[in-house]
Amino acid sequence: MPLSMQRWQLAKYGCENLQLAEVAVPVPGPEQVLVKVQAIALNYRDLLIIRDGMGMPLQLPLVPASDMSGEVIAVGPNVTSFAAGDKVINTFFSGWVDGVQPHASVMFGAPGPGMLSEYVVLDEDSLVLAPRSLNAVQASTLTCAGLTAWFALTENASTRPGDTVVVIGTGGVALFAVQIARAQGARVVVISGNDDKLERVKHLGAAYGINRKQTPDWAAAVRAITGGRGADHVVELAGGDNFGQSMAALTQGGRISVIGNLQGNELRTSVFPLLQARVTVQGIAVGPRRALEDLVRAVDWQELKPAVEKTYPFEQLPAALDHLERGSFGKLVVTGPGL
Repeated sequence: MPLSMQRWQLAKYGCENLQLAEVAVPVPGPEQVLVKVQAIALNYRDLLIIRDGMGMPLQLPLVPASDMSGEVIAVGPNVTSFAAGDKVINTFFSGWVDGVQPHASVMFGAPGPGMLSEYVVLDEDSLVLAPRSLNAVQASTLTCAGLTAWFALTENASTRPGDTVVVIGTGGVALFAVQIARAQGARVVVISGNDDKLERVKHLGAAYGINRKQTPDWAAAVRAITGGRGADHVVELAGGDNFGQSMAALTQGGRISVIGNLQGNELRTSVFPLLQARVTVQGIAVGPRRALEDLVRAVDWQELKPAVEKTYPFEQLPAALDHLERGSFGKLVVTGPGL
């Protein structure tokens, strides 16, 4: 076991201020686990944190990123769920096992500790066993993007075979939503402004793709596809004015899962479609440890394969963040040092 390790840290905000530092390897305490990080999946939130902390009063230096997969190296006293050699992924929130999220629970990667490090120490209840069917790069994408899509489609919704699920966009959460909804037996319609991505998403199980630039009233196109009935569920990742289209696309008693806000921090539409269609609108903010364990079992059973566009070596984090800014089809992943 080495005494020192590498980690990316931020002394002050801005991507140009990221530093690759050498620090001591942490030691696990009671009910804690030491993990050698093998892969770190990036989320757009990580870029926003690096830029300005997203308005949170964060303590610097800060280690970014919330999602990792790795191997257990050592465990502290009283750890019962893990042993050296286990492959694991972390939860997105600390201390949220199930039920209502505790007030003391925090997001990893800010304000909680980040994962862009050679080794991390986490509490036992912030880890789950990784899927047996995925490699480390693929497994790292489940923590946030995978669980967000899973929670939207399985926890507060009852997707049935033959339902129509509309997914907005082709980012990490969206592509997980396509695969999960398809595994549930739903007919999936993807809305995007890129024909190439719409074609690619069909290989993941989407039945239809609608170019929102060519068809601004895409809700009418969804209704045409469904014979006038409308969609049962819309996974809303844009917000803003797009929310009105999502509302118009729904069947009576349909559901919208609000996850993203690419068009700003408001949801803009008339209240009347909401009332007339008796729509349920639910906010989704990832989920607890128990739901992540459920997702892991489903991934192994259904043989779901996360869409990863590209991996970057640990020392090339700035290039990975630049790619994240430009957008990708699926996830971008940074591999751990020396891998």
